[in-house]
Amino acid sequence: MTRITTRPHAAETASLLADQGLHPVLARIYAARGVTGPDELSTELPRLLPPAQLKGIAEAAVYLADAIAARKRFLIVADYDCDGATACAVGLRGLRALGAQVDYIVPNRFEYGYGLTPEIVALAAQHSPDVIVTVDNGIASVDGVAAANERGIDVVVTDHHLPGAELPAARVIVNPNQPGCTFPSKNLAGVGVMFYVLLALRAELRERGIFTAQSQPRLDALLDLVALGTVADVVKLDANNRTLVAQGLKRMRAGRMHAGVAALFRAAGREASRATTFDLGFGLGPRLNAAGRLADMSLGIECLTTDDPARAWEIAQELDGMNRERRAIEAGMQEEALAIMAQPLDGLDPQACTTLSLFNDTWHQGVIGIVASRIKEKFHRPTITFAPGDDGYIKGSGRSIPGFHLRDALDLVSKRHPGLLVKFGGHAMAAGLTLRADDFGLFRQAFEAVGKEWLDDDALARVLETDGDIDASHMTTQFVTMLEELVWGQGFPAPVFAGEFAVLSQALLKDKHLKLQLGRGNERFDAIWFNHAVELGRSAFVAYRLDNNTFNGRTRVQLIVEHAE
Repeated sequence: MTRITTRPHAAETASLLADQGLHPVLARIYAARGVTGPDELSTELPRLLPPAQLKGIAEAAVYLADAIAARKRFLIVADYDCDGATACAVGLRGLRALGAQVDYIVPNRFEYGYGLTPEIVALAAQHSPDVIVTVDNGIASVDGVAAANERGIDVVVTDHHLPGAELPAARVIVNPNQPGCTFPSKNLAGVGVMFYVLLALRAELRERGIFTAQSQPRLDALLDLVALGTVADVVKLDANNRTLVAQGLKRMRAGRMHAGVAALFRAAGREASRATTFDLGFGLGPRLNAAGRLADMSLGIECLTTDDPARAWEIAQELDGMNRERRAIEAGMQEEALAIMAQPLDGLDPQACTTLSLFNDTWHQGVIGIVASRIKEKFHRPTITFAPGDDGYIKGSGRSIPGFHLRDALDLVSKRHPGLLVKFGGHAMAAGLTLRADDFGLFRQAFEAVGKEWLDDDALARVLETDGDIDASHMTTQFVTMLEELVWGQGFPAPVFAGEFAVLSQALLKDKHLKLQLGRGNERFDAIWFNHAVELGRSAFVAYRLDNNTFNGRTRVQLIVEHAE
């Protein structure tokens, strides 16, 4: 069941914003997202929070500057998703520009799993590094850092994930979510943390006279990569992250992006001159992620680090092919997941459960996270899908719903059933874990027990928040373009409107999409409800997004239906 609601907003705040020259509808939208004054809307670079408030960043800057001066060899150990790939590219490009000798490795997820493990340290040691710099991982790598220390390799951890009970004994840790860090934004992605480390390092090198304000490298040239990783990792777009993303989009729209980013836009069939967060999250991000899901993310990192447009385009086409393969695998796995949902398992009826734990011994490790996300969206239940691992283990990837902190839920299962979870980690909305295959049934029951305690009927009902009704006079291509140019995403959602319409006509496209013409007064609007084949009555209350649809050279406003009743 889906309920359509309207976000509350402070009318006084909306009036204040409108008085400052903001479009009245946009003023209402911002007020509903917690914006209290026009100063919060600036996305210029000076608005970025200063690096100094990040715990450990001053020590990291001094240590890295000393290591560069001593000609020490750096090795970045990256994660295998889009955030990890962009963080690695930012680290490589930035550290090299600042004078470091640096290389990287990105572990194959199927061979080594996640994080800086002792096995990855052994692999890294083949490169004879003096310093390992982790990006988008490392905060939970207690054993891996210990293994590096035993080999005489220093470790600098840059990460954004939540720490466990014990921190690794790294040379220095920079993570806004580590204990004692007072950085106001806890929502930096891994790539954002690495970018901040570079800002602090550059400032330290300036202090030492290595660079002047005029001769220092332009780190803002990395912001297209920072924006891509931030959006693709679905971190909350607070004011600081919105600034990072807005500046990255600005560079893309002006054509001042890296060759690999431009090639990914082309492969995705999207126009960089009109780049939006939607393009990054649903066009470029999945193509980069496909490399880590099906093969090796080193291909994606090469795409982001090459300056040769021809090579970048060659890689982007390969990534596009991998993404098509990923979609085919995903479609098959979704069908199998729905089949599992149709029958009881281990005494639990999936249709009556508050949580969903699904396993198939043919599923692909690299795609289970996407399938978990799709099943979660369809049934609005915390969902974990599992695929076979090695030596009798299975690996799970989970996605959650508002009000159910997934990592905390797994932590509670672990405390109630010591030894059941071989390892786990993550955050509120996404997590990963490893089990012995024989323990799947026990885990399913233990996880469901937590769900029954934490989730009531209200939490299990899907709520579609909207920004209320909008006058037909505002439904113009100019208004839609204005919305598209702004930064929307996790925690700062794109506007969804809702209102009553007459249903003037409706027809099915490709037997699965409902094409509509909706009316209000004398106005007529084309609309489409994707992946919905049930026709509406003569009128409907419709929740929708606004979109500019260009056909035969003519651009008209189209309503993308999210739900109707």
